[in-house]
Amino acid sequence: MSTYHARAAVTAERDPSGRTRLTRLRSDGPLAVRETSDAVYLIGAAAGPLGGDELGLDLEVGPGARLAIRSAATTLTLPGDGESRFTVRARVGEGGHLDFAPEPTVAAAGCHHRAISDITLAGGATLRWYEELILGRHRERPGRHTSRIDVTLDGLPLLRHELRLDDASIYGSRAVLGEAKAAGSVVLVGPDLVEEPVTEEGLVVMPLAGPGVLVSAVAGDSAELRRRLDAGERYAGTRPTAGLAGPPPGVRRS
Repeated sequence: MSTYHARAAVTAERDPSGRTRLTRLRSDGPLAVRETSDAVYLIGAAAGPLGGDELGLDLEVGPGARLAIRSAATTLTLPGDGESRFTVRARVGEGGHLDFAPEPTVAAAGCHHRAISDITLAGGATLRWYEELILGRHRERPGRHTSRIDVTLDGLPLLRHELRLDDASIYGSRAVLGEAKAAGSVVLVGPDLVEEPVTEEGLVVMPLAGPGVLVSAVAGDSAELRRRLDAGERYAGTRPTAGLAGPPPGVRRS
């Protein structure tokens, strides 16, 4: 079975007029990137990722620039020859803003997938990093899935977070996911966020040791997961709007 080794890239920079320009849009293999009026969309040009695939996405947001990343459809991780891996490396300059919110990832039966997010923020940068994971297709046991998020702010660690779902006897316990079929998180970095934790059924909002919040939720299905994550963002003190989610009007590509 053939495998892909591909890396796509997006760079956003602020021009002298204050507008954000997309100075780099690079697609590679199954990773296609497309610009729209409100965001850059990830489009799967092939099935997968399959076992053995090594995929990467590099995001660069210059000082004062704004970038939103979305996807056109869910990502279905499939079995194959070994572990598949998707690594996102994001760098946001001073005063820049990155809003990363693709559609959910579905861990299909037999998959062995690792998702890595490595995010570096300069001082004054803001972030919304949104992830959803669905454990298997309908009436299907999920495969193995590990997701890790590392956020560094102004040279200091802000968040080191990992969810490892490789042993059903462990992650199926009440201490981890219990009977939940979906799990998700939102990392928010910026001013005016909640400073006290909030908890309710299937949801926790945890202030970080810095200007940030981690929202984590579990649910029985994807619709309930999204409702809980939305509630968590409201508790945290921010919700995405058209102005925050994407680049300002008049974004131009060089």
